[in-house]
Amino acid sequence: MGSTNRMTSNSMNKTDRFVLWVNQHWILVFGVLFGGFILTPFLAPVFMAVGWDTPGNVIYWIYSILCHQLPQRSYFLFGPKISYSLSEIQAMWENTNNIVILRQFTGNPQMGWKVAWSDRMVSMYTSIWLFGIVWGLMKKNTKRLPIWGFVILLLPMAIDGSTHFISDLAGIGQGFRDTNTWLVPITNNLLGLNFYSGDAWGSFNAWMRLVSGLLFGLGIVWFGFPYIDEAFSNSAEIVQYKIQSRGWLIHEKERLLRLSSAEVLSKKN
Repeated sequence: MGSTNRMTSNSMNKTDRFVLWVNQHWILVFGVLFGGFILTPFLAPVFMAVGWDTPGNVIYWIYSILCHQLPQRSYFLFGPKISYSLSEIQAMWENTNNIVILRQFTGNPQMGWKVAWSDRMVSMYTSIWLFGIVWGLMKKNTKRLPIWGFVILLLPMAIDGSTHFISDLAGIGQGFRDTNTWLVPITNNLLGLNFYSGDAWGSFNAWMRLVSGLLFGLGIVWFGFPYIDEAFSNSAEIVQYKIQSRGWLIHEKERLLRLSSAEVLSKKN
């Protein structure tokens, strides 16, 4: 066993060591890289608040490719409120329902600065990151989520996202998800106008985006990460087998060279 380990160690180059380490510690790599990806949008309002407009606007531009960045559906930092209604945005920015114009509003010193992607994206991607780290710590004691459980956890996102999309076809601020009048009789109108209408923090829409995003992240991790872990484990075994085989070949080559040298010496004698 000791000689085998020495052969394996001697036959490993830097690439082998790196690939093997990544396969064995992929959850750590995921935590660092994906963490940077989901935390960068929060740097945009930080940069804007300290007057670093150029790097802040670069982040807004990059993440605008991935997200609608509508300000009434985004969180704000360094202001009096964490989010604002469409009417508040229109009063401060432009009185328009045009998505292209609305998404350009990044904030100001009075209202604070918006995170570079929407509240749904924050809850969805942050939950994948956090649940992924938790899963990595508990994976030995966690059973894989069955397919029916995966579908159930993703269903709220599918329903909420699709109804928002259909509602927005009527125009921003004018669809059935903007007033949620259908919810009033169900709840006996107990929760107040600010809960039923709009997208600001505390509204039904904001809660649905938050909860459905968290459930989505949980489903992705609980169902998908065991498969990813299995793939990395298989890859690590392949790398180890490759290294071990190379070690055996090197050892066998050295043995044959020694035998050949011994035969040459014996013939000379």
